[in-house]
Amino acid sequence: MILTDTHTHLYVEQFDEDRSKMMQRAFNLGISRFFIPAIDSEYHRAMFDLEKHYPEHIFLMMGLHPTSVKENYQEELAIVKELLDKRKFYAVGETGIDLYWDTSFLKQQQDAFKTQIQWAKEKDLPVVIHSRESFDEIFEVLEGEKDEKLRGIFHCFTGTLEQANRALSFNMKLGIGGVVTFKNGKIDQFLKRIPLEHIVLETDAPYLAPVPFRGKRNESAYIVNILEKLVDIYNLTPQEIAEITTQNSKDVFRI
Repeated sequence: MILTDTHTHLYVEQFDEDRSKMMQRAFNLGISRFFIPAIDSEYHRAMFDLEKHYPEHIFLMMGLHPTSVKENYQEELAIVKELLDKRKFYAVGETGIDLYWDTSFLKQQQDAFKTQIQWAKEKDLPVVIHSRESFDEIFEVLEGEKDEKLRGIFHCFTGTLEQANRALSFNMKLGIGGVVTFKNGKIDQFLKRIPLEHIVLETDAPYLAPVPFRGKRNESAYIVNILEKLVDIYNLTPQEIAEITTQNSKDVFRI
């Protein structure tokens, strides 16, 4: 059984003590592809080092995370653009809008998000979207950018059925992670009404660990716990869900 983690921050400091063991646990479970979102320039070196250690398994994205959009966001975007022009990446992201922690940079987040969507379309890449307390603002930007070149993933989707269907209307997949295992996560109540062809699996490690690890450090091996929840929801075998969601990831990242 081959599995893909479409969103995992394996380069961050939470894994510095045991990264090789953590990676091996994932390999042992058949998880062989890891798509790595960017945060900001402070983490670029760590991302490239991770790719160097696991070149057959690591697929890098490049972008500016919305919570890193501050006064200097134009400088950060310039670094993102320089790297996108210089080498291969598999997506632009993660980008988007986050109004959970701070609303004072909304205008700058909207500008950075729109800019990165345009770069993704220019380079025929998917855009990987971070949305927290910001579905209306995200959809407003997407409406202005909607065309046949727009595609990507709504990472860590936690919205309603209506929001899910609207996200799909922009040629997006839904990234389903640990929240689907939470008692109060709510998406498990309607997810079966979304065809599995629109779903990709992700952990967002080290964040949002699924039950029974909730509250602890997340890691890519725990994608099997998300898989098990989808087995219950869709009434399919683990193999079937692994095959479909892995194919979905290949389709969106075009590998």
